[in-house]
Amino acid sequence: MAEIDCGYALEAVEATSVASGDIDKTFRSSCIDLVSAALGGKILGFSDEWFAEAANLLNPAAPIRLPGKMVYTGAWYDGWETRRHNTAPFDWVVVRLGVASGTVEGVEVDTAFFSGNHAPAISVEGCFSQNDDEVLSWQGGRGGWEPVLDIRECGPSQRFAWKLATAATEKKKQYTHVRLNMYPDGGIARFRLFGHAVPVFPDDAGAVFDLAAAQNGGVAVSCSDQHFGTKDNLLLPGRGKDMGDGWETARSRGKGHVDWAIVRLGAPGYLQNFVVDTAHFRGNFPQQVRLEAVEWRGGGEPGPDAPGWTAVAEPIKCKPDHEHPADSSVTDRPFTHVKLTIVPDGGVKRLRVFAKRAV
Repeated sequence: MAEIDCGYALEAVEATSVASGDIDKTFRSSCIDLVSAALGGKILGFSDEWFAEAANLLNPAAPIRLPGKMVYTGAWYDGWETRRHNTAPFDWVVVRLGVASGTVEGVEVDTAFFSGNHAPAISVEGCFSQNDDEVLSWQGGRGGWEPVLDIRECGPSQRFAWKLATAATEKKKQYTHVRLNMYPDGGIARFRLFGHAVPVFPDDAGAVFDLAAAQNGGVAVSCSDQHFGTKDNLLLPGRGKDMGDGWETARSRGKGHVDWAIVRLGAPGYLQNFVVDTAHFRGNFPQQVRLEAVEWRGGGEPGPDAPGWTAVAEPIKCKPDHEHPADSSVTDRPFTHVKLTIVPDGGVKRLRVFAKRAV
C-alpha cells in the first residue's frame, strides 16, 4: 500500500496485486466489468478533466495512442487527465454502475500511454444509494463512501489490478456507485470494476425475462475462440453500433469445424425462447447456430463436452444482420447454462435467453 499522507484516511482493504498479463484470465471468465459504458456505466461527476475526458475511463475498447495529435489543451490522450498541481488530496470521478447493483471481485486501472503524467496512486470507494444527486453532492468528501480498495501505487503506461481477498470469504457488499480517486492528479486511461450483477428480479415467479443478459447476472464463461470480438459482448444490452461490439471468431479451415460460447445464466430458469442476433455481421455471419443447455451441479463451470448438454431448440439457418427467434423445445426442467454453437465460424452480435426463474 502506498504511503500517502493526504489527510483522508481509508480503512485498509486486503487485496492481492494481479500481474498485468494475468488480469484477463483472472477476471474475465467469471466476472463482468460493472462500470463499462457498453453495459450502461455512466460518469456522474468529476473534480476536473482539463486534459482528457473522464468518460474515456469506461470505454470497453483498449486505449489507443495518436502521437503528435494536439488539441486546445495540449497533447491528445485516450483517458482521463486532470490539471497539474492539485491542491485537494486527490482528483475524483463518480461512476454509476451499469447494473442495478453489483458485488466487486477486483479492480483494474490502466495507465496506458500516460508516462510522466500518470496517476501515482489510486483508491476506490463505493456506496449503495438510489439517489444520484445525493451521491454526487459528496464530491471529494467523506459522505457515505466506504473503501472498496485502499490507496495503491500505480506507475507509467501499465495495467494494474487487485483481487479483493474478501470476495470469496465474506458476505459481499452491494454497490450502486463507485468513486475512483487519483492521488494527487494525473492521467488514467481505463478503469474496470470486475464483479457480479445483483439484479432486481420481479416478485412474479412466472415473469419471463432475459436471464443471459449481463444486467441480469449472465456471464459468458468460456468460448472456443474470440479473435475479432469478445464473447462478453453477446450479453450486452441493445443491438450495438457496429461489428466491433459482437462476438466474432477467426476464419476456420478444417473440415467439420464449429465454434462455441458458454453462458452461465443469472439464475436457474425454465427456458421459453431465444433470440440470436447477427446485427452488423453481413459477410461473416454463421451458416447455422445451435442451442444447448445444461443444469450444472458439478464444480466450476461446464466445458463444451461436459455430460448433460441437451438440445433446446431446432438448429437455426442464419441470415445477415438479422434477429433469429427460436422457441425452446424443453420448458419443463430448469437449466443453469446455455451453449451457443456456430457453424462453422463467424460473428454473432447478441444472444437472448428468455426464461422463467426456477424458484
